[in-house]
Amino acid sequence: MASQQERDELDRRARQGETVVPGGTGGKSVEAQENLAGGRSRGGQARRDQIGREGYQEMGRKGGLSTVEKSGGERAAEEGIPINEDKFATKQRG
Repeated sequence: MASQQERDELDRRARQGETVVPGGTGGKSVEAQENLAGGRSRGGQARRDQIGREGYQEMGRKGGLSTVEKSGGERAAEEGIPINEDKFATKQRG
């Protein structure tokens, strides 16, 4: 753990726009950068755990079809590409 003096210095550099925590791009303080880095490292995996492998793949398939003009769902419907949104539901644990 960094001393309070080291942490203050990192915080000062973060306020100036420097990334002082790996993965903390965009945070305006050390704490904000730590939170950003933590969320990025766990976000996708947490969602995959919630909806399962098939749901995560199906969600990616739909997202990959999106364009600036149309959402992935609209484009899939127009082109007749089946998207099973039931797989997006959070799995029940029990």
